Amino acid sequence: MTYNEVLEQARGCIGKYCKACPVCNGKACSNQIPGPGAKGSGDNAIRNFDKWQSVRLNMDTICENVAPDTTIELFGKKFKYPFFAAPVGAVNLHYGDKYNDMEYNNVLVASCAEAGIAAFTGDGTDSQVMEYATNAIKKAGGTGVPTIKPWNMDIIKAKLALAKDSGAFAVAMDIDAAGLPFLKNMTPPAGSKTVSELKEIVKEAGVPFIVKGVMTVNGALKAIEAGASAIVVSNHGGRVLDQCSATAEVLEEICKAVDGRIKVFVDGGIRSGSDVFKALALGADGVLICRPFVVSVFGGGAEGVNCYIEKIAGELKDTMAMCGAASLKDITRDMVTVR
Repeated sequence: MTYNEVLEQARGCIGKYCKACPVCNGKACSNQIPGPGAKGSGDNAIRNFDKWQSVRLNMDTICENVAPDTTIELFGKKFKYPFFAAPVGAVNLHYGDKYNDMEYNNVLVASCAEAGIAAFTGDGTDSQVMEYATNAIKKAGGTGVPTIKPWNMDIIKAKLALAKDSGAFAVAMDIDAAGLPFLKNMTPPAGSKTVSELKEIVKEAGVPFIVKGVMTVNGALKAIEAGASAIVVSNHGGRVLDQCSATAEVLEEICKAVDGRIKVFVDGGIRSGSDVFKALALGADGVLICRPFVVSVFGGGAEGVNCYIEKIAGELKDTMAMCGAASLKDITRDMVTVR
């Protein structure tokens, strides 16, 4: 199965919002929510994609001719590639009724684990979304990262209990989901968290904790103060704040400020193995990719996911070879130019 075949099949079953575009750049869905679009003007998802294209590769093939090593170690586990599937919840609402959350997570989590990477899983107002996700992770031997929304503390603790039972090697919170209306309207209130509240959540998690949705140096430093093991530089795909910076615009500054104290991941508009390379060159330890993984599940199930992973992996290996990087640690800032 080719990726073009995956896209073609997805177009016939993915619902009315996502167009399964050849290049997922945010233009066809724009400000369309529900669906994969961005908030308000829809500019942010487009900007996320465009800014990675303004980072250019510096080719250098005067180097040793070896097969690139793409492996990465994260929290004591070794992965084949430095990219992971990003979390999605409420699949029916945003992407159509071919898969419900249970079926989607079962396909995605198992397929990613078998391919040597991990899937971050989503959360939602329906409590079963997290139950389905953690069950899928448990079946995959803990190879997955349940991602919890910033609910009030009682709900967070209940969801952390599910995460612990799954054996997940890490847990995440998409803290930027504080901008979603259903959180703002909860009683007791949910949403933004203080450093002290995050400290309590990190302690309760009992495994490496990842704060997803950091877009400033100050936010990264607060995550470190709270005891997080990693952050994800992310603007929630442009879905929570219109006119936000693109992740590629703030990544390097954040990585410099963090200075290796915690792991740094990034998402938002990363669509190729070359984009993965660019993110690593700007300081990231790894990346998350969201929408194309959804399309891959809808267009080809487990085979579609594997096809997409191999596509990104092949592009990453080719970029590494053509820029003189034999391993991920060899990818350096001078291998890219930011226009």
